[in-house]
Amino acid sequence: MSSESLAPGAFSQAHDLRKRIFFTILILIIYRLGTYIPLAGVDPAALKEIMSSSQQGLLGMFNMFSGGAVTRMAIFALGIMPYISASIIVQLLTGVSDYFKSLKEQGELGRKKITQFTRYGTVLIAILQGYGVAVGLENAGDIVTEPGMNFRITTMVSLVAGTTFLMWLGEQITLRGVGNGISLIIFSGIVAEIPRALASTFELGRTGALSATMIVGIFILVILTVLFIVYFERAMRKILINYPKRQVGNKIYGGESSHLPLKINTAGVIPAIFASALLLLPITLSNFGLSDSKTFLNISSLFTQGQPMYMILYASGIIFFSFFYTSIVFNPKETAENLRKYGGYIPGIRPGERSAEYIETILIRLTTIGSLYLTIVCLMPEFLIAKYPIPFYLGGTSILIVVVVAMDTVTQVQTRLMSSQYESLIKKTKFGR
Repeated sequence: MSSESLAPGAFSQAHDLRKRIFFTILILIIYRLGTYIPLAGVDPAALKEIMSSSQQGLLGMFNMFSGGAVTRMAIFALGIMPYISASIIVQLLTGVSDYFKSLKEQGELGRKKITQFTRYGTVLIAILQGYGVAVGLENAGDIVTEPGMNFRITTMVSLVAGTTFLMWLGEQITLRGVGNGISLIIFSGIVAEIPRALASTFELGRTGALSATMIVGIFILVILTVLFIVYFERAMRKILINYPKRQVGNKIYGGESSHLPLKINTAGVIPAIFASALLLLPITLSNFGLSDSKTFLNISSLFTQGQPMYMILYASGIIFFSFFYTSIVFNPKETAENLRKYGGYIPGIRPGERSAEYIETILIRLTTIGSLYLTIVCLMPEFLIAKYPIPFYLGGTSILIVVVVAMDTVTQVQTRLMSSQYESLIKKTKFGR
């Protein structure tokens, strides 16, 4: 994009883009306000005392995705994670169920039905998790002022309503705002808590828990991680596509060359989010009266940060969802068929099935590199967090989400800005009059 396209005057003329940006900001402000509305019947002082010593491991990850709502036990404490869990289940079904496969092939009508199933699944998962949180709060000590079935039902309804409202806000951003609504909600929650995480880090340095050298090293690592993410997110493999010449009347058309761009990380930030969502399931189970079981406590200890089992499952989830989500969003056979239909071909490769195999081979290699890149980014800082009292918001997963979502949103803004300029240019010509 040229520098002229990003001029201040160009943005001032893009009225639709400005409305979308202001609408997105308004929705995100509403979301942040909701993270400060506490659940009824919870003692804030007792909750703060317990949460202050429980910010590591999976609970810290859960708190990160909810934008700090867990530490305040707000109505948005479940965050958007039930929706992500439901999306995982539905997308897995599209790969193994003939019914969901047929829905996917039906176009817009099938997509609406799949979205409806995802919403139903979100409400069901939120009900289970909401009830689990209510039971867990009652078993956590003196947090609940009046425990009983009334508190459980009230808490469950409040949490389910909060998650459903968040799901609706995310859909509104996607439809009427800028960027992906669900990703932006997670993004805003992480960004809003970063100042507190920085203040906590400096406080650790003041008290001597972290040395000045370690703090400087942490920030250098964060900067290097951001540069590493940007490099891999911009990297792509371009496959040369040629189009043959064809004569229509006295004129010759075609003969051009173009490229089929394949990103190294086609799945984006989805694998990290999905893998994190699966690791949060033990928290839900621990709230259904299983936390007192010695066997369950022994198993849960294996899933804490820094433990080999935690790292192995996290890495395996990222790699699996990288390949799985890439197979959903990109179909080599369909791409090869479209190339053949329009006369395009890959030099040295026969059109049709051979082209599909060639594209699939390259895609597998790229996805392998992309999945390893995501694994490195998400796991390397986790070793430091497990060893030192570093806030979770400075971890690899949170940095990955912030950088990737920011890049995608900026790209959408630039695209809409360029589209607005083209429309303005057309109106000034004789074609627009």
